[in-house]
Amino acid sequence: MAMYTNHPVSALPTAPPRETTGHLLLRAWCVFVIVLALGGVGLVNAAGAVVAAVVAVASAVVSAVVWVVTRPPVSVSRLPWIAFGYVAWATASIAWSAWPLASVLTLLLLVITTFQGLFVGAVLTWRDVVRAVTDAAKWVVGLSLVFEVAVSLLVRGPLLPGFVVPAERMDPVLYWSRDNLFDGGRIQGIFGNANLLAAVMLLAIIVFGVRMAAGAPRRVLLIIWTVLAGFLFVRAGSPTAFIAAAFVALVLGTVLLMRTARRPGERTRWYLLYAAIGLGGGAALWLGRETVFGVLGRGADLLGREGIWADVAERAQQRPLAGWGFSTPWVPTEPLIDGWIVDHGRTVVQAHSVWLDAFLQLGAVGVVLLVLVFLAFLWRSWFFAVDRPRWDLRDDRPYSPLTLLPTLIGALLVVQGLTESAPLMLWGWMFVILFGSKIKQTPFVGHGPGEISASVEGGERQR
Repeated sequence: MAMYTNHPVSALPTAPPRETTGHLLLRAWCVFVIVLALGGVGLVNAAGAVVAAVVAVASAVVSAVVWVVTRPPVSVSRLPWIAFGYVAWATASIAWSAWPLASVLTLLLLVITTFQGLFVGAVLTWRDVVRAVTDAAKWVVGLSLVFEVAVSLLVRGPLLPGFVVPAERMDPVLYWSRDNLFDGGRIQGIFGNANLLAAVMLLAIIVFGVRMAAGAPRRVLLIIWTVLAGFLFVRAGSPTAFIAAAFVALVLGTVLLMRTARRPGERTRWYLLYAAIGLGGGAALWLGRETVFGVLGRGADLLGREGIWADVAERAQQRPLAGWGFSTPWVPTEPLIDGWIVDHGRTVVQAHSVWLDAFLQLGAVGVVLLVLVFLAFLWRSWFFAVDRPRWDLRDDRPYSPLTLLPTLIGALLVVQGLTESAPLMLWGWMFVILFGSKIKQTPFVGHGPGEISASVEGGERQR
C-alpha cells in the first residue's frame, strides 16, 4: 500500500559551491601580475622606468609572500630546469659583461618575470590560469582602446610618453600615440609601438577563442571583446603579426587534425606533410619577401631589420662563445650601446631577433640553452594539445579546449621572435615559464594534486 510522507527521500537542497573570497583575491592578484607583464611597456610610457621598476619589484615581493602563505604543491623535479639554466648563464655573464650595470638591472627583470610565471602556474588551476589570462587581456584591450580614443578626442594630436603634448611636430617614432585612430593610420595603444600592440591583440584573440570553445559563460561579451581586439590588431598593421596569425591558424588546424588520428602511424603521414609545407612555405616566404612585405606595405628589409641584424652579427662574432653580457633589453645609456645602432634618431635597444640577441649577449652557449628552452616548451605544449588525456586504462576522455592555449601562444612567440626580441622579456618569457612549468607540474586539466587542492579551495570547478 502506498504511503505518503512529509519527509522527502532525496537529499536536502544545498546552495551551489562558491569560490571563497581568498581564492577570488588570489586570482585577482594573478590577473594584475599578468597585466603588468602584458602592458608593462605602457606603464613605462606613462610613469617612467623607475616607477615601473618599483612596481615590478613590489609585485614580486607580494607574490613571494602569497606563495609562502598558500604553499601550493610543487614538485621540485618538475620545475623548468632548462629555463633555470638559461637564467643561471645570464647571471654568470655579469662576470665578463661589457656592461655590468645593465646586466644587473635587466637580470633583475628576467628573474622577476621568471618567478611570476612560476607563481601564477603554481597557485592557479588550468581553468583559473586561462581565466586570469583572459581577464588580463581584456584590461589591455580596453586600456589601449580608451587611450587611443582619449588622445583623439581630448588631445587631438600626437602624445609623447609621460602624457607630454609636443609643442611642434617631431619624428613619429618618438610618439606614444600618433593620433591615428580616426585617420586610418597605424595605432599603437598603450605600448607606443604598433608591433607590440598587434602581438598582444593576437594573444587576446587566441585566449578569447579558447575560452569560448571551453563553454565560458557570457559568450556575447567575449565576442565583443574579440571584435575589439581584432579591430586593434588590424589597425596596428604589423606584417609580423599578420604572418603570426596565419601560422597560429595553421597550427590550430594541425592540432585539430592530429586529434582525429585513430591509428599509431596515422599522425606520421600528417607530420611529414606539414613539415614539407612548413619548410617549403618558409623558403618561399623568405625568397619572395620583397613581394609579400610590399603587399603588406613594408619594405623587403623589414624597416631596416636586415641592417640591424648585420651590425649585431658583426659585434657578436667578436665574442662568439660567451657573448658581451646579458642585457635584455639593451640599456641605451651604456657607452657601447649609446649611438651604436641608430634608427630615426634614436638608439636601438634590441636586435629585433631573439636568436641574434641571445648570440650577442650570451654567445653560442646562450643560444644553445635558449633553443633547448623553446624546444622543451614547444614539445610539451604540442603533445599537451594533441594527446588525449589519459592517466589510467581509460582512453576515451574528451579533449579540453584549454590545452590549445600553450601551443598556440608558442606558435605566436616563434614567429614574433624572428623579427622582435620581445619573447625574451615580459609576457613572452613569462608565458614560456608559466605554461612550460604548468604542463610539467600538472599535465592534465582538472587532474592532479595542484588541480584538486585549488579546485576545492575555489569551490566549484569553473569553466
